[in-house]
Amino acid sequence: MRTCVAPNGEFLYCIHSPDYNVKNLRPTDAVQSLGILDGEEITSEKNFPTSDIRVKKADVIYEIPHAFPFRGTTFINSRWADARAQNPPAICLPKPKPTSFSRSVAPLLDNSRQKTDELFHALPETVLLSLATTSTYPDDLERLARISCDFTRDCRGIPTGLVYEREAGGKIRAKIHNHHLFEAVGNNPSLPDAYKQAMVLRPGAQGNSEIVGAWEEEGHHVFEYLRRNSYIPWGHFASNMANDSVRYDIRSLSRQDMTGLRHLYYQRTYARIAEDLGIPIRCERRTLSPEELESLREEIVGQLVAKKVSCFFDCTLWGWNYGFDFAPSGYRLNASHQQIHQQFALLPARIAAMQAGKTTSVTLPSYGCGDLVAECVRAYHKAHDRSFFADFITCIRNNKRMDPHPGESSLIVYEDSQVMLFVPKAQTSQWELQLMPLHPVGNILEADQSMRRSLDRGIHTAMQVLGALGVRMVTTIECAKRFHETIDQRLLYTFLPKLPESPGAFSEAQLRWIMGHFPEDFAAACRNRLTD
Repeated sequence: MRTCVAPNGEFLYCIHSPDYNVKNLRPTDAVQSLGILDGEEITSEKNFPTSDIRVKKADVIYEIPHAFPFRGTTFINSRWADARAQNPPAICLPKPKPTSFSRSVAPLLDNSRQKTDELFHALPETVLLSLATTSTYPDDLERLARISCDFTRDCRGIPTGLVYEREAGGKIRAKIHNHHLFEAVGNNPSLPDAYKQAMVLRPGAQGNSEIVGAWEEEGHHVFEYLRRNSYIPWGHFASNMANDSVRYDIRSLSRQDMTGLRHLYYQRTYARIAEDLGIPIRCERRTLSPEELESLREEIVGQLVAKKVSCFFDCTLWGWNYGFDFAPSGYRLNASHQQIHQQFALLPARIAAMQAGKTTSVTLPSYGCGDLVAECVRAYHKAHDRSFFADFITCIRNNKRMDPHPGESSLIVYEDSQVMLFVPKAQTSQWELQLMPLHPVGNILEADQSMRRSLDRGIHTAMQVLGALGVRMVTTIECAKRFHETIDQRLLYTFLPKLPESPGAFSEAQLRWIMGHFPEDFAAACRNRLTD
């Protein structure tokens, strides 16, 4: 089993110190002039050596197997990482600069609003899309919104809704002139809220998905939408900040908001499993209290353990795509809209397999990413007769730097008595974080009220730290244990930021993750932002 986790409680890794020869097989020279420096010609002579090459003491490369073999291996370039190690708090992204196209061109147009409007209508779509995602000036964004669609307005001219039209088949749709522009501007945090409400936030603005749950406290409101015809079989649900609780930026998401988002996940999961087991839920058209939720969970677990019954659904699926961006070339850069929401579903235990259109006697488990973690846990136990996660936690606590720098060695960003938020020794995203329970809790059925509260706080802390570092897009996933499993597999939440200059290429497609910092220095940068 290829993993950095070892039974003696110390991470495993490799160090490459390249020193090698290269035979020169180039048949001809093609030296050219590159330009002038201080009156002297600069040529490409160094690109065309006359003899074989001796590479002495190339950059040291650290190779760290991921804790979970299916995630690949991380490679850290020492030269890049050494520079970062000099000042870990400098690991961050710059804040977006204030941008206003209309203010920039106003002096050229005699400060005429009419001429500015005409110019906006004359701009090519690529420029419109660029402004829609980068402008921080509401006046720009209002103009772009008016170009993208038609609005109804009140007597003050404030948008109250969209103009709709009936298509040939009788279906009613919003009258949108430019869908890409509509989506890009509607997801810009600087767009005035009245436009956000009309375009994307008000229930029904984005379709007919039914609202089947809600959580509310003063100033905090979350809806639960049903995605009945989902790409996830058996439907999925979305806990979505409601239109009267606008949350486009992670820094505006409070701990209470996170509690509401996650409460609906727990509630829906427990309710569906209870229905599967024939357990009555003693409430109609209201939100379960935390105490009622815990009581229902205990009843479900009691039936599963005492009666050894099996459910049709056997595993949870939960994920969160935070942030939005749209390239002027038409490439969408994240898979969701900006108003904060999380998605969840349940996965069947097993499904009959087909061959050539006919049902076979074979059944397959419906895929869940937690199954890959389970395979690692079993393989590690077979090899060492030990708990993988217990040793994983020990390795994290005993971590030592791989490099000779005297900096901090801890990978832990935050922990309480229940959970640990940490930087993986082998990161698969430039700024990856992970969260896991400190006790044997493998899914949210095994998570009592105290553990759920800690998980929610840990997720909120991770996202707040990444937001403070300047991250604007993050994909977060949950790897959960099957309900029937008895192995020591822990819930695992992985936070995968998308950085501006790390799009992923052939190395990443081969699960070779290239890093420019040491994990300990990123952990220090995260801890430095905890108070932010």
